[in-house]
Amino acid sequence: QVQLVESGGGLVQAGGSLRLSCTASGLTFSSYHMGWFRRAPGKEREFVARISRSNSNSYYADSVKGRFTISRDNAKNTVYLQMNSLKPEDTAVYYCAADQILRSSRDYRYNYWGQGTQVTVSS
Repeated sequence: QVQLVESGGGLVQAGGSLRLSCTASGLTFSSYHMGWFRRAPGKEREFVARISRSNSNSYYADSVKGRFTISRDNAKNTVYLQMNSLKPEDTAVYYCAADQILRSSRDYRYNYWGQGTQVTVSS
């Protein structure tokens, strides 16, 4: 059974940092491209970042470019999202997702999803 478990969310002041983790089990992690998405209150889910399975290719939403960094450690079956210079508009539930197809930022058809972790940024 495949599981993706996010952690690292919490409450932080604007300008602060958080690092989210997503640990996978039940799949060959190095065979999967990984993505981070978020859903803010009252809004639709949106793409945040994705990283290729080989760690060679990453892509970011314009809204987080230069502030967020996605990375992965295939030996630990874990993908990370380092979030710096956080803004109140970054407040959302953050989800990681896994798929064997390297999808565009507009394609949310990932095979597996985590349950999400809440990030709240106070002003």
